Amino acid sequence: MEQLRWGTPEALRGLLCELVSWHSMTLTEGEREFPGKVETKLKELQYFRDNPSNLKLNEADLGRRFLTALYRHKDVKDTIVLISHFDTVNTEEYGDLEPYAYQPEALTKLLFDRMDELTRDAQVDLLSSQYLFGRGTMDMKMGLAMHMGLLEKAAVEKWPINLLLLTVPDEEVNSSGMRAAVTKLLDLKEEHQLDYKLFLNGEPVFTQEPGDRSYYVYSGSIGKIMPSALFYGKETHVGEPLSGITAPYIASFLTQRMEWNMNLQENVMGETTPLPVTLQQKDLRLEYSVQTPYRSAALYNVFLMKRTAEEIMEIFEKIAQDAARACNQSYKDVCLKQSATPIGEVRVLRFEDLQRHAIRKFGLDLVEKVKVEVQANSNWDDREKSLRIADSLMIECQELAPAIVLIYAPPYYPAVNSSHEDLVKKCVQYVQEEGLKKFALPIKQVHYFNGISDLSYLNYQDNGKGWTAFKANTPVWGSSYTIPFDAMVKLQAPVLNVGPFGKDAHKRTERLHMKNAFEEVPFLVEGMIKMIAASRSQIPSNSN
Repeated sequence: MEQLRWGTPEALRGLLCELVSWHSMTLTEGEREFPGKVETKLKELQYFRDNPSNLKLNEADLGRRFLTALYRHKDVKDTIVLISHFDTVNTEEYGDLEPYAYQPEALTKLLFDRMDELTRDAQVDLLSSQYLFGRGTMDMKMGLAMHMGLLEKAAVEKWPINLLLLTVPDEEVNSSGMRAAVTKLLDLKEEHQLDYKLFLNGEPVFTQEPGDRSYYVYSGSIGKIMPSALFYGKETHVGEPLSGITAPYIASFLTQRMEWNMNLQENVMGETTPLPVTLQQKDLRLEYSVQTPYRSAALYNVFLMKRTAEEIMEIFEKIAQDAARACNQSYKDVCLKQSATPIGEVRVLRFEDLQRHAIRKFGLDLVEKVKVEVQANSNWDDREKSLRIADSLMIECQELAPAIVLIYAPPYYPAVNSSHEDLVKKCVQYVQEEGLKKFALPIKQVHYFNGISDLSYLNYQDNGKGWTAFKANTPVWGSSYTIPFDAMVKLQAPVLNVGPFGKDAHKRTERLHMKNAFEEVPFLVEGMIKMIAASRSQIPSNSN
């Protein structure tokens, strides 16, 4: 039998440190190079030397690629997809230790001389010698390392189930890697006659509250959407303030009503989404002037469990209408006291209404020209482009001002949940029982992974109405941003997330619990996969 390269905790630790050392911050050259390095690593396995066509690099966007690696058992169609992402957030918070952020062994040792810079919790974990520190150790290169080990072992031992490893870029920003991978999953399903039984992610365990030390498995993933607004007032000179109305004044009424608004909070199966907050609020004017600011924008973060994009837009619209009424009344009161004539009332319209008005006024060609011109600015991301498209159209349609234009800005992560699926129930029960029996590890089930994940683009359940509102009100839809909703609907299999325990993702003290990552979780996931393989005749088919 072929010797296992990653079959021991020590070997997994070495593999993880090697993966972490390959810098792969989102939107960097390292991210573009990373999947090729993983491909080279997997080519060392005898299985992929014998089956080179089962290992492929696939195009995502901006020169980035995702990797698929298929272990295919000749007599079996049942397939588990192992999902991970390899991009990381930046490392500037490490300060003078930044050169060591991607060297877990060295960084962990160096931190003993920086104890006074660490939180009390991080100090305790460092002194315990149970944690490995470094960017990507927790989020989420350990998930990829574990999947590589499982893929190798399945191929060597010829497990009677297919494993498809999928590792993607860009999860930390727009999930362009996963959105591109959706259609590839359908292609591979058809090409190899695969029957997808489970989409298994390896995202790490996130604490549910400060100080939480519990270990969790997740039978779903929380959704996220970004209802946003362009505030378009009426310009004037600061010497005649009531001859216009400023965008910041209008914005203040909506932002106050959006921030922490409990009407946008959901409670499902005893779990509650975090309250909405403002992610950005700014003036669109770039230079100083004594002309009053009449164009500004705000981005709001809203988490989802059951609600669709249409439902969120309806709530957002009602909140905006309430804000506009309050703004108009307040403005009228000031004008009355100052013996001034109001310049008009703030109206609320969706982007689809603005676009329809602009097409009627100028024709489709002008609207498309505006979008092309905005898209040509490489310094703007999809959020900025969304705002600028709405802004450009409002500049041409000032008869609609003053106004609050409601839009959606990318990214959008639909919520997904498989808690009700029989296979997921069996998997959760298996890891809970085996975790206690083998490691005395209590394992709790969470219905929605609270860290946001690429599972959002699988097993989509909406009947179509929910995503139409998103497409109609996302200015960059169809150009720089799309979601393959139709393809997602065809990938009907349960989702589950079983990953390693760690702490402080995206922080200087990001760290991974070594026993859990190198021993406990790989053992439990391997046993769970073998349990699924052994009971595959009882697993309902998800073929379409």
